Amino acid sequence: MKYLKNVFGKTAVADAPVVERTDARQAPNNAGGFVYRASAMDRLMRFLILGSEGGTYYVKEQKLAQENAAHVKAMIAENGRTVVKAVVDVSVSGRAPRNDPALFVLAMCASFGDAATRAAALAALPKVARIGTHLFHFVEYVDGMRGWGRGLRTAFGKWYTEQDPKSLAYQVVKYEQRDGWSHADILRKSHPKIEGTVNEILKYVVDGWPGIGEEPHPDEALAIIWAVEKLKTADESETLKLIAQYRLPMEVVPTDKRTAGVYEALLPNTPITWLIRNLGNLSKHGVIAEGLYANLNAVCDKIASPETLRKGRVHPLAVLVALNTYKAGKGVRGSAEWPVIQKVVDALEAAFDLAFKAVEPAGKRFVLGLDVSGSMGFAEIAGMTGITPRIGAAAMALITARTEPNVVSMAFATEFQPFAIGAKESLGSIVKRMEKMQFGGTDCALPMTWALKNRVEADAFVVYTDSETWAGGHPVEALRRYRSKMGIPAKLVVVGMTATEFTIADPEDAGMLDVVGFDTAAPGVISQFVRGAV
Repeated sequence: MKYLKNVFGKTAVADAPVVERTDARQAPNNAGGFVYRASAMDRLMRFLILGSEGGTYYVKEQKLAQENAAHVKAMIAENGRTVVKAVVDVSVSGRAPRNDPALFVLAMCASFGDAATRAAALAALPKVARIGTHLFHFVEYVDGMRGWGRGLRTAFGKWYTEQDPKSLAYQVVKYEQRDGWSHADILRKSHPKIEGTVNEILKYVVDGWPGIGEEPHPDEALAIIWAVEKLKTADESETLKLIAQYRLPMEVVPTDKRTAGVYEALLPNTPITWLIRNLGNLSKHGVIAEGLYANLNAVCDKIASPETLRKGRVHPLAVLVALNTYKAGKGVRGSAEWPVIQKVVDALEAAFDLAFKAVEPAGKRFVLGLDVSGSMGFAEIAGMTGITPRIGAAAMALITARTEPNVVSMAFATEFQPFAIGAKESLGSIVKRMEKMQFGGTDCALPMTWALKNRVEADAFVVYTDSETWAGGHPVEALRRYRSKMGIPAKLVVVGMTATEFTIADPEDAGMLDVVGFDTAAPGVISQFVRGAV
């Protein structure tokens, strides 16, 4: 449990900083340059959405986690219920690529808040911990922060007793244990009391069943548990029937029974999140293949379904990870390899766009500035395998390039670098071009100074960066010079790609805005801000 370990338990050195303090409100960032501090709520949102796994080029993961936790604790002391509300909003709407930061902050609210905050946090538990894995994460977090008082025991008890029996049955068989905790461990501590089917399910969790009959249990919910137990001794034919009849997930299928037939049987009812993570396995087992149109079309249609993506809370970053993994034709860990099917790649490309919330074009003139300095290629966003801030910046810029009719894009480090993004260009093509670029330090003023020098007309500059600027000039001053000399009241949007406390935008300038990189709502917020709707 990285957050718990890092909070409660080789900084790289850049060249001498060039950006000096020009405003009393500025503070030194982790690279040594002077920038502004993000607002309390902006910083909370960065942590909830981006987390702190991997740290940044300039800050180790543990230090970044501790800094964010100290900030969250201060916010909880000031207005804990506001923090709980933010946690619920981010988690329920699927705005973050991972739910761990939300669970960690909720555990902090349940541990360090006043009575009203603790009550609100525990009441929100079923909304944020929606599946067994979430619950185990929360248990581990909160167990490391506080004791098991009556309020906590009651909250855990309600998580089980207030569920629909069939849903609960699936939860206890699909997610048996995690982080050193099992459902039985939690139930022994919380002692929930209830009658009927739910009570029978909880008894099964704690004590198991003494035997399994040949006939299914007459109760629908308990029949699911019967099917899981039956699966342990079933042959392949019976295994396929049980999967189809009871909509059993892969997690309950013994490893030695996971054949091509099992993968195929799972297809009609498998959740979208499982599907995009297992595309390689489906290809490896021949369940999807060129010319096998029924399965291939069904999979691709599901991947690129806006409604399915929305219901499954599929985050675009999860799609990007799946796309990169599948295209590689081999697993990140292990020796698994598979044939890559272009139709699947195309469906994932489409799903990436669809996973962001619908965006109404602003119809304004945009300059997109992508920070390609060395620090942007260091850490992984939200701990997602292989997705660095640099790749994330390219992916988010592509969304705007595809949405807006008037876009000029460029890349920068300590010098301007041409980097046009075509509206019809694939994400893979953009990433390949970025990987060939020369990297260096960071001068976030370059998008504005370049635009002024070349007389590029822009209503808005969108800068994708980790905010660790230390070379050149101040972005705020560069924007103000641009406004004055071009006679255009241009706006600046800073898309922060790491969960630090810094921003290059002036919080007191109404024409500047901070948004969190890879927030699913970010492209829409940018559009609304630029066209003056917010």
